[in-house]
Amino acid sequence: MPTASKSSFTQGSDRLLKDTCLNEIGTNKVKQLTVQAPHGPGVSQSHGICAQATLHHGQKNGLDSTQKKSYQSWSASTVHAVATQIQKTKRVFTFGKGRSEGNMSMKSLLGGKGANLAEMASIGLSVPPGLTISTEACQEYQENGKKLPEGLWDEVMEGLQTIEMDMGASLGDPVKPLLLSVRSGAAISMPGMMDTVLNLGLNDDVVDGLAAKSGERFAYDSYRRFLDMFGDVVLGIPHSLFEAELEKIKSEKGISLDTELTASDLKDIVTRYKKVYLDARGEQFPSDPKRQLYLAILAVFNSWDSPRAIKYRSINQIHGLRGTAVNVQCMVFGNMGNTSGTGVLFTRNPSTGEKKLYGEYLINAQGEDVVAGIRTPENIDTLKRFMPEAYNEIVENCEILEKHYKDMMDIEFTIQESRLWMLQCRTGKRTGKGAVKIAVDMVKEGLIDTQTAIKMVEPRHLDQLLHPQFEDPKVYKDKVLATGLPASPGAAVGQIVFHADDAEAWHAQGKTAILVRMDTSPEDVGGMHAAQGILTARGGMTSHAAVVARGWGKCCVSGCSDVRVNDVDKTVVIGEEVLSEGDWLSLNGTTGEVIMGKQQLCPPALSGDLGTFMTWVDERRKLKVMANADTPDDAVTARNNGAEGIGLCRTEHMFFASDERIKAVRQMIMAPTPEKRKEALDLLLPYQRSDFEGIFRAMDGLPVTIRLLDPPLHEFLPEGDINEIVANLSSDTNVSEDEVFSRIEKLSEVNPMLGFRGCRLGISYPELTEMQARAVFEAAIAMSNQGVEVFPEIMVPLVGTPQELKHQVELIRQVAENLFAATGTSLSYKVGTMIEIPRAALVANEIAEHAEFFSFGTNDLTQMTFGYSRDDVGKFLPTYLANGLLQNDPFQVLDQKGVGELIKIAVERGRSARPDLKLGICGEHGGEPSSVAFFAEAGLDYVSCSPFRVPIARLAAAQVAI
Repeated sequence: MPTASKSSFTQGSDRLLKDTCLNEIGTNKVKQLTVQAPHGPGVSQSHGICAQATLHHGQKNGLDSTQKKSYQSWSASTVHAVATQIQKTKRVFTFGKGRSEGNMSMKSLLGGKGANLAEMASIGLSVPPGLTISTEACQEYQENGKKLPEGLWDEVMEGLQTIEMDMGASLGDPVKPLLLSVRSGAAISMPGMMDTVLNLGLNDDVVDGLAAKSGERFAYDSYRRFLDMFGDVVLGIPHSLFEAELEKIKSEKGISLDTELTASDLKDIVTRYKKVYLDARGEQFPSDPKRQLYLAILAVFNSWDSPRAIKYRSINQIHGLRGTAVNVQCMVFGNMGNTSGTGVLFTRNPSTGEKKLYGEYLINAQGEDVVAGIRTPENIDTLKRFMPEAYNEIVENCEILEKHYKDMMDIEFTIQESRLWMLQCRTGKRTGKGAVKIAVDMVKEGLIDTQTAIKMVEPRHLDQLLHPQFEDPKVYKDKVLATGLPASPGAAVGQIVFHADDAEAWHAQGKTAILVRMDTSPEDVGGMHAAQGILTARGGMTSHAAVVARGWGKCCVSGCSDVRVNDVDKTVVIGEEVLSEGDWLSLNGTTGEVIMGKQQLCPPALSGDLGTFMTWVDERRKLKVMANADTPDDAVTARNNGAEGIGLCRTEHMFFASDERIKAVRQMIMAPTPEKRKEALDLLLPYQRSDFEGIFRAMDGLPVTIRLLDPPLHEFLPEGDINEIVANLSSDTNVSEDEVFSRIEKLSEVNPMLGFRGCRLGISYPELTEMQARAVFEAAIAMSNQGVEVFPEIMVPLVGTPQELKHQVELIRQVAENLFAATGTSLSYKVGTMIEIPRAALVANEIAEHAEFFSFGTNDLTQMTFGYSRDDVGKFLPTYLANGLLQNDPFQVLDQKGVGELIKIAVERGRSARPDLKLGICGEHGGEPSSVAFFAEAGLDYVSCSPFRVPIARLAAAQVAI
């Protein structure tokens, strides 16, 4: 091979470098050196490859010292590029105690299970040796018409030789038999969704060798397990056919447990299982162990596209993965008598966070026995008595893993004849209470810092802590009638009612009610507030019921298509059950489950650790968190949850608080002249003023943003029979029925969400804006006189042009000036607008000339950008999500490419016209973690969300800051 000058390498002759390495020291040696670095290939390891290549090449070709230095001084970037290129071609990675070709940072390539096996092996834990076939190989397999990629089988055989050398045994060797497990493992855990084969490598010859070595009963117990699992997973023979044969023998022998079967019984079962193969497939069980391994690898790859795996990924919004890795590992056996066993444990209690091992095990069993529930496992504490050495080693390994991973771990282990083997570890799933306690305790123990603790707790954990939960969901699993959308988390138990008025009446009598409706409207808010929980047949995650319920922290299940409501007869059909008013029903708003009967509840699991944790959160975050609150009670809740003000107070919700208020609103709507309208508004003024006083008092020292009336006026009118409505309105408002009918006709709209609402109301009826502004300023003055520090901000909704905003701002400021002059007072206040129309975002620089703040109303901005009706999107959105046309529900998770781009434009253009422009968001996305991260990066000053989501938003803001 010709020599090369130094300059040719520094100019990037990667191919020459690679060829030199491969030719001089061999492919396997290069791969081994390439992946020895603790966190993937590094420059120093790559130089090691080059140095060895130089040595070999120099010995053969007589390079002088200058030429040798030339090789050794190749540019770091060139060397690293070659090392990376070599690793990219690698598809099979081996591991064993004290050595590994992978590590925990390689989850996308090795899957979670493979990456953690490699990591455990590299830090010296007793991991059965094995190999991992990469997720990229799975992707190639899928793209290659479900054929193994060229050369992959040879790489697997090469890796198998490493396992055989480690164990001193061989696959298919009757004298020194090696048995294997073949397991799946994607980058994101998908428990139970893909396939596993255990005890692979057994046939009639090997089982005899295994029996001679480890006993007949053990050998044939392993053989019958393998025949069952291989037939089911790999060849598609129903497990029930094998189970039927097993039950026949147990019945014939008069026994109930598998452990009572003798070696002779197990031999008989093996014979019967082989006949199942012949009957089901018309062919013999494949006895060649390498053929078994080949078919098992194909089965695991194929399980990536199984219906259950596809469904799981769809439900959990898992996208962008290459496929599943395949982990081929030496079998270790927990079913070799009373000195063997298998178990699963957490390094701490996942429910409470207590620092104590939490888990179960079985003596003389394999892993599937624990999962199957055939035998009752023992508490891990009792292992200390039966196998003290193994138990002490487990405790030691748990401490090692927690210190290494700096988290609570979920572990699977097997004890084979008193020797401990670690089969798997992963970050353990935990409850909200457990998550916070573990984070706080680990900081106190010096394992982690506060920054790491903040990253350990997920927003959903705080969600759990702030809502009541069912004591034990396992208890009711057989009583689930239907599943709808988990619109608002928590749990609710009550008696069914079908009308909002009934819910209020029952609440007044001290009863707990579940309001069941086809859907809800603003007129139902009284009953919704009074009810313990809400169930609707229609509507999505941002339907009226969902949005209002979340704002109150009230449990809600919406869009439950299995619910058929007859509110006339006061009955509801849920699945196959017919229920009536007064029947008990339970709702799980976290899962969307509708449950028969009265299930037991426990209060929110708040603890002292939460206060400590939230202190750390607030020290880290930069984004302010405010709340959407419409009443003084909401404002108190928001402040208690750490809100730094109110970012959205919806004045229309106040109008439904009593019959007198709604009557005055309807009188205003029916008024034929401005004078009559003012009379009705004068009746509403004291109510609004009183509400604002209560809110200002609750938010003493903090800003309060009050949105002027936004919804279409028709939403304030009653529903039902038109003749009855007209008669009632005529009576309530002293307007003739003809005039009422005419007014209703004029208010009728084909698409009211794009019609007569928002600032259009205030422009058409300026007296409406004047009344609301006056109520705000009078309340602010009254509270200020009582020593309350007030910072009112008035928000004009649905602005699309600067002229609309200018009209309303001038009106509001005139009201303020008149009041300040009349009372001899002065207050600082702001007037701004809600950016919820795409045009407003595009002309934000012009609108900012009249606005002191922008609040992005992302519910409507999403609706108008996509052209999706929030109330009707449930008809097609599930199909879009299932087919990958959308990655997320845009009403739950902000669409960053479209809606997000409009927000960025508005931020840039708005601040170009007014540099001190205050910017926030008050849509439903204000409490969604990934959306909060976007808002922080986009330069917003605050997010506003429901009072119960304030801690979640605080955590999300801290995590994005970190």
